[in-house]
Amino acid sequence: MIPMMMASFYLKGDLSNWVSFAIFTAAGITDFLDGYVARKFDQMSKLGAFMDPIADKLLIATALMMMVAFERIEGISVIAAVIILCREFVVSGLREFLADLKVSIPVTYLAKWKTTIQIFALGFLLVGDAAPDWIPAVTIGDYCLWAAAILTLYTGYDYLKSGVKHM
Repeated sequence: MIPMMMASFYLKGDLSNWVSFAIFTAAGITDFLDGYVARKFDQMSKLGAFMDPIADKLLIATALMMMVAFERIEGISVIAAVIILCREFVVSGLREFLADLKVSIPVTYLAKWKTTIQIFALGFLLVGDAAPDWIPAVTIGDYCLWAAAILTLYTGYDYLKSGVKHM
C-alpha cells in the first residue's frame, strides 16, 4: 500500500488528500486485523513478528516524508516530523542490536499512546485542507504531531536508557 499512498500524492486537488487518507486508513485497519487474527488463532510467525513493525515504520515514515515534500507538513512542524523519524530509526536499530544479545525491550503503554496520537495526527494531516471547513484538520494534526513528537522523545530516551545497560 505504500507505493499506492505515494502515488496518491500526485493526484490533483482534494482527491489527493482523501485517497492518501483512505490508503493510510486501510493499511492501518488491515494491519490491526492481521495482528488480531494472528493472536486469536495462535498463528503468529517469526516472519510476521519481524515484518510487522518494519511495515508500520515504513508506512509512518512514508506518510511523514511525502507530507513534508508536498508541504502538508510545513514550517516548524517539520521538526516534529524529523524527531519522530529519527526516534523510529534509533529505536529500531537498538532493538536489532539487542536482539543479537537475546535481550528484548517490551513496548510500554506510553509508547502505545504515542503511536495512537501519531496515527491520529497523520490522519488529520493527510486530509488537511480538504476537510470540511468546520473541522480544523491541519491544526488538530499539527497539535497531535507535536504531542507525538514530545512523547517520542520521552519514550525514545526511555528505550535508550534500558538498552544502554546491555551495550
